[in-house]
Amino acid sequence: MNDSNRTHGEQRLSDRRRFLTILGATAVVGSVGGGLAPRLAYAADTMTKAQRDRLTPDEIIALMKQGNERFRKGDEPRPNYIAQQKATANDQHPVAVILSCIDSRAPAEIIMDLGIGDIFNSRVAGNISNDDILGSMEFACKVAGAKVVLVMGHTSCGAIKGAIDGVKLGNLTGLLAKIRPAVEATAFKGDRSSKNLAFVDAVAAKHVELTIASIRANSPLLCDLESAKAIKIAGALYNLETGMVTFFG
Repeated sequence: MNDSNRTHGEQRLSDRRRFLTILGATAVVGSVGGGLAPRLAYAADTMTKAQRDRLTPDEIIALMKQGNERFRKGDEPRPNYIAQQKATANDQHPVAVILSCIDSRAPAEIIMDLGIGDIFNSRVAGNISNDDILGSMEFACKVAGAKVVLVMGHTSCGAIKGAIDGVKLGNLTGLLAKIRPAVEATAFKGDRSSKNLAFVDAVAAKHVELTIASIRANSPLLCDLESAKAIKIAGALYNLETGMVTFFG
């Protein structure tokens, strides 16, 4: 590492520690968007319960957006995962639970520059929801204190393409059936086939929207937490080509 990179890394670590000190003394009021927090968990400076509890759901989403911007710019250095592993071995205070796809190109922790202990991540083809995933989300929020439920799809999703084509393949058949309502509900002019990536991505966005609605409808516990503003349920779509995560909902 050259001197300029070392100076850059030391400055970011200093900023991270300064942010944690501020969180320990007072609540964050509109400062997250100003860049006080370089990342949610950096080096050995993992989030404490008190610090996590002071963050609002909107501030947590702002931190995710900042992390994705760093990822797209290729900012260095990467977090010290060994230090984070040791710091979280006996405790954890994740800020969010993310429902994302198993696609190998869309790892939520990496594309939003998150560290060990920052989030719960439930991954399943097509980021579909079911009772087991709802139970996991309820644990994450009600028991463990996470404040954001994020459903994240991605562009060029193979599960979306399979649902559009009506693929039948073992247990995958039932999974893809859960995506079919999004195919039917997507308003789109033009070729409605899996070969049209614009249509595929439109269905992916609609599927995120319908999954959010399903979470609210099928988990009174999460719905009540959201009504009380204790959590926020939101959606996102990750672009495989640009590396950008677009948040909505």
